[in-house]
Amino acid sequence: MTVASFLFFLLIFAVIGWFSMMKSRHSTVDYLVAGRDVAPWLAGLSAVATNNSGYMFIGMIGLTYTTGLSSIWLMIGWIIGDFMASVLMMKQVRVTTEKQDIHSFGGLMAQWHHTDYNILRRMSGLLTIIFLGSYAAAQFNAGSKALHVLFGWDLSTGAIIGAVLVLLYSFSGGLRASIWTDAAQSFVMIISMAMMMWVAVDHIGNFHQIYTTLAAVKPHYMDWLPHTSWLGVLLFVAGWVFAGFGVAGQPHIVIRYMTLDKPENINRFRAYYYAWFVAFYSATIVVGLLARILLPDAGHFDAELALPMLSMQLLPHVLVGLMLAGLFAATMSTADSLILSCSAALTRDLLPEHKSGYGITKMATGAVVLVALAIAISGNKSVFDLVLIAWGLLASAFVPVLAVYALGGKPSERLAITMMLVGIGVFLLWRELGLSHLAYEVMPAMLSSLFVFVGARKFPKLLR
Repeated sequence: MTVASFLFFLLIFAVIGWFSMMKSRHSTVDYLVAGRDVAPWLAGLSAVATNNSGYMFIGMIGLTYTTGLSSIWLMIGWIIGDFMASVLMMKQVRVTTEKQDIHSFGGLMAQWHHTDYNILRRMSGLLTIIFLGSYAAAQFNAGSKALHVLFGWDLSTGAIIGAVLVLLYSFSGGLRASIWTDAAQSFVMIISMAMMMWVAVDHIGNFHQIYTTLAAVKPHYMDWLPHTSWLGVLLFVAGWVFAGFGVAGQPHIVIRYMTLDKPENINRFRAYYYAWFVAFYSATIVVGLLARILLPDAGHFDAELALPMLSMQLLPHVLVGLMLAGLFAATMSTADSLILSCSAALTRDLLPEHKSGYGITKMATGAVVLVALAIAISGNKSVFDLVLIAWGLLASAFVPVLAVYALGGKPSERLAITMMLVGIGVFLLWRELGLSHLAYEVMPAMLSSLFVFVGARKFPKLLR
C-alpha cells in the first residue's frame, strides 16, 4: 500500500508536467524561461518549492535533530538574507533579462550593463554546470536515502527513479513543466510536513511534556542561541544571513524571477514565496525536534534519515506514501530546476549561439541528468553538506558581482573574473582551515570579493 500511494503521487506530478506541453510554444525561449508570462502565485510557489528541497526534508531535519533549537537561526538568518537580496537585485534582474533577451544566468553576468564579457560568460556557465550538477546529485541522493530506509531498496534506486521522472517532464516541457509541477509539489510538501508535525505532537502529548523532554536531551539542546561567546553568536547568525543573501547566486531560483509575467508583480511574488517559505521551514524545525523525542537513539543511525524513520513509526501505510511523495516532491522540484539551469548554461553560455537551438537544448537536458545521476550513485555523501557546499560556491562566485551591478557599479571583465575567483578561493580556504564553526564560509568569501572591487576602485591600475 505504501508503494502504491507513493507511485500514485509521483504519477500525478508526471501528468502535470505532461499537460504543461499543451501550452508549450516549442521554442528555446519557452523551454528556458517559460515565455516570461508566468503568474506571480505560480512563480512564487515554484520558487519556494525549488528552494526548499531535500535539504529541508533530509538535511535540515537531521541538523535540528542533532543540534537542537539553535538551528532556528539558520531559518531566521537565511530568510532575512534572502529578502535583502530580493529587494536589492531581483526586480532589476527581471527588467534587465527581458530588455536584453537574456535566457541564462551566464548571460546575466556578462550582459547586465550592455556589455559582452565573453570570457566571464563562459566561466559563469562552466561554474554553473559544475556546482549545480553536484547540487542536483544531492537531491537525487536525498530520495535514495528515504527509499533505502522505507523499502530496503538499494541506495541508487531512488536516484534513478527521481532522475527518470525529472528527465521525462523537463525534457518534454522545459521550465514551464518544472514550474507547474513545482507548484503542485509545494502543496504536497507543506501538507505532508504539517501532517507529520500534527501526528507527532498528538503521539507525544501536551506541549509542556514535549519541552521538558527536549530540555533533558542534553545540556543547551533547547537554548535559542549556540553555546558560545557573543562574538561567536554574531558570526554564526551573520553567516546564515549571508547564506540567504546568496540566493541571488542560485541560477535555479533567479530564473523564477526571470519568468515572472510583469516586473510590477514582484511584490505579489514575494508574498507567496515568503509566506510558504516561513511556514515550511518552521515545520521542518518542529519535526526535527519531535523526532528527537520519538527516535531517542541518537548516534545509532544517520540523523538525516529521521523523517522516513518517523513516518514508518507513526503513520499508516497510505500516509507513509504521501510523506515519501512529499520528500520526493522536494527533491524533484529542485533537481529539475538545477538541471534546466545547467542546460541553459551549456547551450547558451558554452556552445556557440548558432548551435544552441531547441533540439540541442533538450539533448543537453538529458546529458546533464545522466551526469548528476552518476554523481549521486557514486557515493553516499551528506545531503546537508553537499547542498551547503554547492550553494556556498555559487553564492561566493556570483553574488558580489551581481550586487555591484545592481548598485550601479560597472567592473571590467578582468575585475569581475577576479572577484569570482577570489570568492571561490576564500570559500574553499575557509573550509579547508576548519573555520566553518565560526561562520558559514559564504560570509568571508563574499566580503573578500567585495574588498577586491573596492581595492580596484582605489587602485585602478591593478585591474584594468
